Amino acid sequence: MPAVLSIVIPTLNAERQLPSSVACLMEGLDSGLVRELVVSDGGSQDATQSIAEELGATFVAGNSGRGGQLLRGAAAARAGWLLFLHADTHLAAGWAAVAQEHIQTSTKAGYFRLRFRASGFRPTFFAAGANLRSRLGLPYGDQGLLISRNLYDAVGGYLDIALMEDVAMARALKGKLVLLAADASTDPQRYQNGWYRRGIRNMWTLARYYCGASPDRLAEYYKR
Repeated sequence: MPAVLSIVIPTLNAERQLPSSVACLMEGLDSGLVRELVVSDGGSQDATQSIAEELGATFVAGNSGRGGQLLRGAAAARAGWLLFLHADTHLAAGWAAVAQEHIQTSTKAGYFRLRFRASGFRPTFFAAGANLRSRLGLPYGDQGLLISRNLYDAVGGYLDIALMEDVAMARALKGKLVLLAADASTDPQRYQNGWYRRGIRNMWTLARYYCGASPDRLAEYYKR
């Protein structure tokens, strides 16, 4: 099977996360699945660009904002399928075979099971909640998105918005999302000030978005 997959990773000061995340992707390159890695940067002030270039990635620079970064990364990608991943996402061993089977057999978009790189009740509980939410049609960006170029273009691609770009994409893909049989693990750092506090803030932010709050205002609230 020819290399049909472009992997797009948005970054912002990701020198710490990027090498280990890319290391998890090497099986896709070794199997001939992955054609290229596109790193879409939002103004990093660290060594992200030099690391990306050392890894052989196509480096795309622009304004910060994950929606716009994903949009620019997709525009630079050349393969017929796209895999969008966060810079701190680690795909579990075997992901490439799962992705290859999906590409060969499905026209829908796929996402991975979420888990946190932490032990204990709270990481397990919140991962279970995220996976339940995903089965109801709302996977977030930290679960990745595997999608054909044709379907990506058909739904209009990612929106250039400051926050909730993954929610907007999931809504556009309603009825066209399936769970992939592999795990995507994410860094729990954003929960360092409290798992329940972060969970409540996430739900409140989502509710405000559904009620019509602007992504710019939500981004300011989320950063605080």
